[in-house]
Amino acid sequence: MNDLFSGLIASKTRIKLLVRLFFNPDARSYLRELANEFNVSTNAVREELNQLTDTKFLESEKDGRQVYYRANKKHPLFPELKSMVNKVMGLDQVIDSIVTRLGDLELAFLLDDYANGKDTGIMDLLLVGNIDEYHLNDLSRKTERYIKRKIRSLVLTKEEYENLKPKLEARPKLLIWEAPGK
Repeated sequence: MNDLFSGLIASKTRIKLLVRLFFNPDARSYLRELANEFNVSTNAVREELNQLTDTKFLESEKDGRQVYYRANKKHPLFPELKSMVNKVMGLDQVIDSIVTRLGDLELAFLLDDYANGKDTGIMDLLLVGNIDEYHLNDLSRKTERYIKRKIRSLVLTKEEYENLKPKLEARPKLLIWEAPGK
């Protein structure tokens, strides 16, 4: 998963933090949540969070007793780090290989774990538009082999999407593509 970063960054915990927080920069996380997710000690995560915050890659915000961390979108290297994380997660391949070649696609979203920046190995996509499902299945299989992750797709028409929108709002969702002019 982290081949792109492993040659540059020695700390596996730091790589996981960058992927987790830069994949969806609007998501925020706290120390214990990250330590549990990565299955490492809170001290190891705290040390990396402090270094990333000191170098201004991350922002921290206190809410009650919790301190939440998120990617600093104002950092000069933010666009480059975000792009690198997208490559690590395989998102650039999904967009290039699937989303832009499916016919009359209007919207594409990542759902659930990947929308939160968690690399679980199963990428859930919500595709809205008039999609050629045979072509989608073929492209998905080819892309899965390349990115080494499973792709599950939910295909909805614009009308179906509007009807299900209230239920979908309860799920983590990240817009990854929108047709020009929509």
